[in-house]
Amino acid sequence: MSLAGVSCLVTGAGGFLGQRIVRLLLEEEEALAEIRLLDKAFSEEALGRFEKFKVKTEVKILEGDIRDVTFLHRACQGVSLVIHTASLIDTLGLIEKKLLWEVNVTGTQLLLEACVRCNVQHFIYTSTIEVTGPNCRGDPIFNGDEDTAYESISKFPYAQSKRLAEDSVLKADGQVLKDGGTLMTCALRSMYIFGEGCPFLQGHLDKCLLNQNVYLRFSRKEALVNPVYVGNIAWAHVQAAKALRVPQKAKHVRGKFYYISDDTPHMSYADLNYELTKDLGFGIEPKLPMPLTMLYYFSLLLEIVSFLLRPFVRYIPSTNRHLVTLLNTPFTFSYRKAQKDFGYVPRYTWEEAKQCTGEWIASVIPQRRLYLQSNAA
Repeated sequence: MSLAGVSCLVTGAGGFLGQRIVRLLLEEEEALAEIRLLDKAFSEEALGRFEKFKVKTEVKILEGDIRDVTFLHRACQGVSLVIHTASLIDTLGLIEKKLLWEVNVTGTQLLLEACVRCNVQHFIYTSTIEVTGPNCRGDPIFNGDEDTAYESISKFPYAQSKRLAEDSVLKADGQVLKDGGTLMTCALRSMYIFGEGCPFLQGHLDKCLLNQNVYLRFSRKEALVNPVYVGNIAWAHVQAAKALRVPQKAKHVRGKFYYISDDTPHMSYADLNYELTKDLGFGIEPKLPMPLTMLYYFSLLLEIVSFLLRPFVRYIPSTNRHLVTLLNTPFTFSYRKAQKDFGYVPRYTWEEAKQCTGEWIASVIPQRRLYLQSNAA
C-alpha cells in the first residue's frame, strides 16, 4: 500500500494531531506529490517543523476559515485525499454552541460538498471516543469494539457536534463526484490523545507545578481508560488513507468508523499524567478531593449557579457533570477491527511513547515555571 504521487489536503494541520500526520506523510518512503496544510493560522514553530521534514514532497500552506466556501473549493482543487482533523475541542463549555456547530458540523459538511465538486476520492475524518460516550449514567465499557451496543445520548455540545459531523462523513460515502467517480469516506474514533505538544498535558502540568509538583486527582484509580499516543493515531490515518486506495481493502473500510487505541496500559486519566512524569519526581494525590457522588452534585450546583447568572454574566464552572462522568467511567476499546480491515498496528510502543512524552514534559517545565511565576507576580 502506498501514497506515491497523491495530492493530499490535511485540515487542522497546525494542531497537535495535524502536525504529526503531516510529519508522517512527509516521511513516507514513496513520496506524495503534494501536501496542502490548512488551518486558521500556523505558529512559527509549526512552520519550522514542516520545513525540517520537507524533502521530496511539495508543501503548500493555506491559512483560512473552514466555513469559507470559496477558500475550501480552492483548497480541494486537484486533491485526491482529504484528512480532516480540524475541530474545536471543548470539555468545559467555554466555546459558544453556535461557533462549535459552525466549525465542527457545518465546516465538515461544507468540506464534503467541496470534495464532491472538486472530485476528491478519499476522505478520512478524525472523530472522538466522546461520540460513543460515556453516557450520563456512567455505564462502563471494557475492551469494547465497533459492535458493542451502548446507549449514548450525550447532550454535551462538543460530543453532539462531533457525532453529527461523523454522521455527515459516513453518509457521504458513495456520493457521485462531478466527474462521475465515487467519494469514499471513513471515520477514526480516537481515544484521548497524549504525546509531545499535548495542550491538555500542559494544562495538567501547570496545575501540578502550582501544587508543589503533585498532580491533582480528578479521576478514580479504577476508572480505566486507554489513551492513545499521538504518533499512533496519526499513523492510523496514514494506514487508512493507503487502504482506501486499494479496492480490495476499500470495500471493507469505506462508510465505517473505527476505534483507534494502542498498547498504552489501561489506567485512569489522572494516573496517566503521573505515569508520564513520576521519573521526574512528580507525585499525585491519593484520592479525589471529595467522594464521587458528592463531586457530581457539587458540579451540578456549579451548573445551576452558571445558569442563574447567565442574564448578568458568563460564568463557566471549572468542572461539570459531563466532565466528572467522563473522567470517572471505565471506558476502554480495542483496535482489532482497524487491524483486521486496514492493517493498523501501533507504530510506537508504550515505552517509546512514554519516553518521548516524558522528555518533552521535562523540556517545557522550566518555561512553564517562569510563565506561572510571572503570572503570579
